[in-house]
Amino acid sequence: MSKVIGVILAGGSGDRFGTQKPKQFIDVFGRAVIEYTVDAFELNDGIEEIVIVTREDYLPWVERIVVKNNWRKVQHVVSGGKERYHSTLAAVNLYADEDLLIIHDAVRPLLSQRIIDDCIAALQKYNAVDVAVKSVDTIIQVDENDCISSVPFRPFLRNGQTPQCFKRSTIKRAYDIALKDPDFRTTDDCGVVVKYLPDEPVYVVAGEYRNIKLTNPEDLVVLKHYLKG
Repeated sequence: MSKVIGVILAGGSGDRFGTQKPKQFIDVFGRAVIEYTVDAFELNDGIEEIVIVTREDYLPWVERIVVKNNWRKVQHVVSGGKERYHSTLAAVNLYADEDLLIIHDAVRPLLSQRIIDDCIAALQKYNAVDVAVKSVDTIIQVDENDCISSVPFRPFLRNGQTPQCFKRSTIKRAYDIALKDPDFRTTDDCGVVVKYLPDEPVYVVAGEYRNIKLTNPEDLVVLKHYLKG
Protein backbone atom coordinates (compact mmCIF):
# COMPACT_ATOMS: atom_id res chain seq x y z
CA MET A 1 0.00 0.00 0.00
CA SER A 2 1.15 3.52 -0.74
CA LYS A 3 2.19 5.99 1.94
CA VAL A 4 1.70 9.76 1.82
CA ILE A 5 5.05 11.40 2.54
CA GLY A 6 5.69 15.03 3.38
CA VAL A 7 9.06 16.08 1.96
CA ILE A 8 10.54 19.29 3.42
CA LEU A 9 13.35 20.74 1.32
CA ALA A 10 15.64 22.76 3.60
CA GLY A 11 18.94 22.63 1.76
CA GLY A 12 19.16 26.17 0.42
CA SER A 13 21.94 28.61 1.27
CA GLY A 14 19.74 31.73 1.30
CA ASP A 15 22.50 33.95 -0.11
CA ARG A 16 20.02 36.55 -1.37
CA PHE A 17 18.45 36.96 2.05
CA GLY A 18 21.47 38.68 3.54
CA THR A 19 21.64 36.82 6.87
CA GLN A 20 24.40 34.68 8.34
CA LYS A 21 22.06 31.72 8.72
CA PRO A 22 20.17 30.23 5.79
CA LYS A 23 16.68 31.71 5.84
CA GLN A 24 14.98 28.42 6.76
CA PHE A 25 16.85 28.52 10.09
CA ILE A 26 16.40 32.16 11.11
CA ASP A 27 14.43 32.93 14.25
CA VAL A 28 10.89 34.29 14.03
CA PHE A 29 9.12 34.78 17.37
CA GLY A 30 11.37 32.27 19.11
CA ARG A 31 11.17 29.49 16.52
CA ALA A 32 13.07 28.76 13.31
CA VAL A 33 11.15 29.22 10.05
CA ILE A 34 11.44 25.50 9.30
CA GLU A 35 9.63 24.65 12.54
CA TYR A 36 6.45 26.35 11.37
CA THR A 37 6.73 24.50 8.06
CA VAL A 38 7.17 21.05 9.57
CA ASP A 39 4.28 21.73 11.96
CA ALA A 40 1.90 22.04 8.99
CA PHE A 41 2.74 18.49 7.89
CA GLU A 42 2.91 17.03 11.39
CA LEU A 43 -0.62 18.28 12.09
CA ASN A 44 -2.19 17.05 8.84
CA ASP A 45 -4.15 13.82 9.18
CA GLY A 46 -3.36 12.76 5.61
CA ILE A 47 0.42 12.91 6.01
CA GLU A 48 1.77 9.59 7.29
CA GLU A 49 5.49 10.27 7.31
CA ILE A 50 7.90 13.20 6.96
CA VAL A 51 11.43 13.45 5.60
CA ILE A 52 13.51 16.60 6.03
CA VAL A 53 16.24 17.16 3.47
CA THR A 54 18.73 19.72 4.72
CA ARG A 55 22.29 20.96 4.51
CA GLU A 56 24.90 18.53 5.79
CA ASP A 57 26.23 21.09 8.27
CA TYR A 58 22.75 21.51 9.77
CA LEU A 59 21.91 17.80 10.15
CA PRO A 60 22.63 17.68 13.91
CA TRP A 61 20.68 20.91 14.46
CA VAL A 62 17.63 19.61 12.61
CA GLU A 63 17.79 16.31 14.48
CA ARG A 64 17.73 18.26 17.75
CA ILE A 65 14.65 20.29 16.81
CA VAL A 66 12.84 17.10 15.77
CA VAL A 67 13.31 15.85 19.33
CA LYS A 68 12.49 19.24 20.86
CA ASN A 69 9.19 19.49 18.94
CA ASN A 70 8.29 15.82 19.45
CA TRP A 71 7.55 15.43 15.74
CA ARG A 72 6.53 11.79 15.60
CA LYS A 73 6.02 11.67 11.83
CA VAL A 74 9.62 12.68 10.99
CA GLN A 75 11.29 9.40 10.03
CA HIS A 76 14.30 10.68 8.10
CA VAL A 77 16.63 13.67 8.25
CA VAL A 78 19.04 13.50 5.31
CA SER A 79 21.45 15.77 3.49
CA GLY A 80 20.65 17.16 0.07
CA GLY A 81 23.07 18.53 -2.47
CA LYS A 82 24.29 21.55 -4.35
CA GLU A 83 21.15 22.00 -6.47
CA ARG A 84 17.51 21.84 -5.44
CA TYR A 85 16.87 18.73 -7.52
CA HIS A 86 19.61 16.90 -5.60
CA SER A 87 17.51 17.40 -2.48
CA THR A 88 14.39 16.16 -4.25
CA LEU A 89 16.20 13.04 -5.40
CA ALA A 90 17.58 12.40 -1.91
CA ALA A 91 13.97 12.02 -0.76
CA VAL A 92 12.75 10.20 -3.88
CA ASN A 93 15.40 7.53 -3.40
CA LEU A 94 14.08 6.68 0.08
CA TYR A 95 10.67 5.48 -1.04
CA ALA A 96 8.80 2.93 -3.14
CA ASP A 97 7.19 3.55 -6.53
CA GLU A 98 3.65 3.55 -5.19
CA ASP A 99 4.31 6.17 -2.49
CA LEU A 100 2.94 9.71 -2.82
CA LEU A 101 5.38 12.56 -2.24
CA ILE A 102 4.21 16.03 -1.13
CA ILE A 103 7.35 18.12 -1.75
CA HIS A 104 7.46 21.53 -0.04
CA ASP A 105 9.95 24.36 0.44
CA ALA A 106 10.98 24.85 4.07
CA VAL A 107 10.86 28.61 3.44
CA ARG A 108 7.08 28.55 2.83
CA PRO A 109 6.01 28.30 6.48
CA LEU A 110 2.42 29.52 6.02
CA LEU A 111 1.16 26.45 4.16
CA SER A 112 -2.50 25.77 4.95
CA GLN A 113 -4.11 22.46 5.80
CA ARG A 114 -6.54 23.03 2.92
CA ILE A 115 -3.74 23.06 0.35
CA ILE A 116 -2.22 19.86 1.74
CA ASP A 117 -5.63 18.18 1.76
CA ASP A 118 -6.34 19.26 -1.84
CA CYS A 119 -2.96 17.99 -3.00
CA ILE A 120 -3.50 14.58 -1.43
CA ALA A 121 -6.97 14.39 -2.98
CA ALA A 122 -5.65 15.37 -6.42
CA LEU A 123 -3.04 12.60 -6.26
CA GLN A 124 -5.87 10.07 -6.23
CA LYS A 125 -6.50 10.99 -9.88
CA TYR A 126 -3.23 12.50 -11.16
CA ASN A 127 0.38 11.38 -10.89
CA ALA A 128 1.73 14.94 -10.77
CA VAL A 129 0.22 17.96 -9.01
CA ASP A 130 1.36 21.56 -8.71
CA VAL A 131 0.10 24.46 -6.58
CA ALA A 132 -0.30 27.95 -8.02
CA VAL A 133 -2.17 31.23 -7.72
CA LYS A 134 -3.52 33.42 -10.48
CA SER A 135 -1.02 36.01 -11.65
CA VAL A 136 -2.08 39.50 -10.58
CA ASP A 137 0.62 41.22 -12.63
CA THR A 138 1.09 41.38 -16.37
CA ILE A 139 3.94 39.04 -17.29
CA ILE A 140 6.28 40.15 -20.05
CA GLN A 141 8.88 38.14 -21.90
CA VAL A 142 12.02 39.97 -22.97
CA ASP A 143 14.75 39.26 -25.50
CA GLU A 144 18.52 39.40 -25.08
CA ASN A 145 18.38 43.20 -25.35
CA ASP A 146 15.83 43.52 -22.52
CA CYS A 147 13.13 44.53 -24.94
CA ILE A 148 9.65 43.00 -24.76
CA SER A 149 9.27 40.07 -27.12
CA SER A 150 5.80 38.96 -26.02
CA VAL A 151 3.06 39.58 -23.47
CA PRO A 152 1.32 36.29 -22.60
CA PHE A 153 -2.44 36.37 -21.98
CA ARG A 154 -2.72 36.85 -18.21
CA PRO A 155 -5.88 34.75 -17.53
CA PHE A 156 -3.89 31.63 -18.43
CA LEU A 157 -0.88 32.55 -16.25
CA ARG A 158 -0.21 31.31 -12.73
CA ASN A 159 2.49 31.94 -10.16
CA GLY A 160 3.81 28.60 -9.04
CA GLN A 161 4.16 27.69 -5.38
CA THR A 162 4.77 24.50 -3.45
CA PRO A 163 3.94 21.78 -2.54
CA GLN A 164 4.63 19.96 -5.76
CA CYS A 165 3.31 16.44 -5.51
CA PHE A 166 3.95 13.18 -7.30
CA LYS A 167 3.49 9.49 -7.37
CA ARG A 168 7.06 8.45 -6.69
CA SER A 169 7.34 6.36 -9.84
CA THR A 170 6.42 9.39 -11.98
CA ILE A 171 8.94 11.86 -10.62
CA LYS A 172 11.63 9.15 -10.57
CA ARG A 173 10.98 8.33 -14.24
CA ALA A 174 11.09 12.02 -15.20
CA TYR A 175 14.43 12.52 -13.49
CA ASP A 176 15.86 9.30 -14.93
CA ILE A 177 15.26 10.78 -18.39
CA ALA A 178 16.32 14.30 -17.45
CA LEU A 179 19.67 13.27 -16.01
CA LYS A 180 20.62 11.74 -19.36
CA ASP A 181 20.15 15.14 -21.04
CA PRO A 182 23.51 16.98 -21.16
CA ASP A 183 21.64 20.29 -21.26
CA PHE A 184 19.44 19.51 -18.25
CA ARG A 185 18.83 22.30 -15.77
CA THR A 186 15.86 23.05 -13.57
CA THR A 187 14.71 24.71 -10.36
CA ASP A 188 11.27 23.12 -10.46
CA ASP A 189 10.18 19.49 -10.12
CA CYS A 190 6.90 19.88 -12.03
CA GLY A 191 8.86 21.45 -14.85
CA VAL A 192 10.89 18.25 -15.14
CA VAL A 193 7.71 16.23 -15.58
CA VAL A 194 6.29 18.70 -18.11
CA LYS A 195 9.47 18.61 -20.20
CA TYR A 196 10.50 14.97 -19.99
CA LEU A 197 7.09 13.29 -19.61
CA PRO A 198 5.04 15.49 -21.95
CA ASP A 199 2.10 13.08 -22.02
CA GLU A 200 1.73 13.16 -18.22
CA PRO A 201 -0.87 15.75 -17.13
CA VAL A 202 0.14 17.99 -14.22
CA TYR A 203 -2.94 19.13 -12.32
CA VAL A 204 -2.88 22.54 -10.61
CA VAL A 205 -4.36 22.94 -7.13
CA ALA A 206 -5.38 26.47 -6.13
CA GLY A 207 -2.73 28.02 -3.91
CA GLU A 208 -3.03 30.96 -1.54
CA TYR A 209 -1.37 34.35 -1.71
CA ARG A 210 -0.35 34.03 1.94
CA ASN A 211 1.65 30.88 1.05
CA ILE A 212 4.66 33.12 0.53
CA LYS A 213 8.24 32.05 -0.01
CA LEU A 214 10.90 33.85 1.99
CA THR A 215 13.13 35.21 -0.73
CA ASN A 216 13.96 38.79 0.25
CA PRO A 217 14.23 40.47 3.67
CA GLU A 218 10.95 42.29 3.00
CA ASP A 219 9.16 38.93 3.00
CA LEU A 220 10.03 38.53 6.67
CA VAL A 221 7.80 41.50 7.52
CA VAL A 222 4.89 39.82 5.74
CA LEU A 223 5.56 36.50 7.50
CA LYS A 224 5.57 38.16 10.92
CA HIS A 225 2.32 39.94 10.11
CA TYR A 226 0.57 36.66 9.28
CA LEU A 227 2.01 34.82 12.27
CA LYS A 228 0.84 37.57 14.62
CA GLY A 229 -2.63 37.26 13.09
